Amino acid sequence: MQHRALGTQGLTVSAIGYGSMGTVVGYGASDDTESVAAIRRAHDLGVTFFDTAEMYGWGEGEKLLGRAVAPFRHEVVIATKFGFTPRFGTDSRPEHIREVVDASLRNLGVDNIDLLYQHRVDPAVPIEDVVATMAEFVDVGKVKYLGLSEATPEVIRKAHAVHPISALQTEYSIFAPDAEPLFPLLEELGIGFVAYSPLARGFLTDTAKPAHDYDPTDFRTLMPWWNADNYDANAHIIGQLTELAHAKGITVSQLALAWTLAQRDNIVPIPGSRNPDRVARNVAASDIALTTEDLERIAAIAPAGGQGGRGTPSPWL
Repeated sequence: MQHRALGTQGLTVSAIGYGSMGTVVGYGASDDTESVAAIRRAHDLGVTFFDTAEMYGWGEGEKLLGRAVAPFRHEVVIATKFGFTPRFGTDSRPEHIREVVDASLRNLGVDNIDLLYQHRVDPAVPIEDVVATMAEFVDVGKVKYLGLSEATPEVIRKAHAVHPISALQTEYSIFAPDAEPLFPLLEELGIGFVAYSPLARGFLTDTAKPAHDYDPTDFRTLMPWWNADNYDANAHIIGQLTELAHAKGITVSQLALAWTLAQRDNIVPIPGSRNPDRVARNVAASDIALTTEDLERIAAIAPAGGQGGRGTPSPWL
């Protein structure tokens, strides 16, 4: 597994990471035993970057990830996030940040968090105050590096002026290229990019199906890509991408991950899966090199991404 630098402060991670949200929320019923096996398979195959958040099960996701990586904790980078409320509002008041970070340390069973993100920008709290509070944890050794998620250029600049930001996390995939206008700024400031949902929440795989075929608790039943107006057009895109992938002897998910890695050297995708075999296939994408012709073909197939929005507003657009 190759490694990539996130930021210029010394944070280095595997070229493909592991996103753990689906182990506890969002994609229907889960199985903790299988999820732990998937996380450990990722580590066995060279993944060193594992992502979670307070919001993922309100601590349960952190606890599961902490248990899973405990045998090799010092070999991996753990990222977590604060900033949401249970009603999906935002709360980045300094006193709340302190409470959440201390709880995250306990949930994860660790002495320090490698990468701490603000999960969403809080319009009620100046970003300068947020980052200053995050930096307190760096000063005392409880956090090593700082990150933001789904932030605007103005917020990124202001945050970076208070304390170096190592990574911006934002959704990014063939279906969701919205973040690309941010890339020149990240390059200017020396900030890495972590691509969450690089498989378009499962649409860029061989498992996508109409919304009504998912478990009612699966949030994809509510997402625009799956609704009746968009599903057929998006399935047609997947069909064309699958033809290209099969011509190269790979899966469509591997094609999608290889595409993400090919965009810039500072991008690290974090696909998630509760299935150890799917994890292995995802990791194998790190060894796939796409040609210029491949990238041009993908751009022609999905010039504006998937049909329908990604379900999360892009505040910089």
